[in-house]
Amino acid sequence: MLLDQADRAAAALARFGVRAGDRVAVHLPLVPESVIATLACGRLDAMRVTLPVSLTVPELVSRTRESGARVMITADAAFWDGAIRPVKAVLDHALARGGAAGGSEDRTVLVVNRCARPVSWTPGRDRWWHEALDQN
Repeated sequence: MLLDQADRAAAALARFGVRAGDRVAVHLPLVPESVIATLACGRLDAMRVTLPVSLTVPELVSRTRESGARVMITADAAFWDGAIRPVKAVLDHALARGGAAGGSEDRTVLVVNRCARPVSWTPGRDRWWHEALDQN
């Protein structure tokens, strides 16, 4: 199942323009999709750039800018210490403060659905991870 998901994720990343040598920023907690993203990047000879979910907004601004990634993978939220904590919202704040390569029209943010709660959404930029993988 893991290898099948990695193949589907690689195909999805390729549809979003990821090619050999490109960077994919991964801003995920410890979830299976993090491993799947790593395997998918390997299949495309793309580089995975890890953006730890513990980074603050200013740190994320710097790291996303340095990464040069046009495709980013994040989660809507995560469970820590028995509480639901935002993940995508932090990345959204960093991207709004200029933490990205190129303009927003060049960026894709794939969002892993972890928690049943409302999530901010930027049409044209944000896409659900599971829907992207189901297009194969």
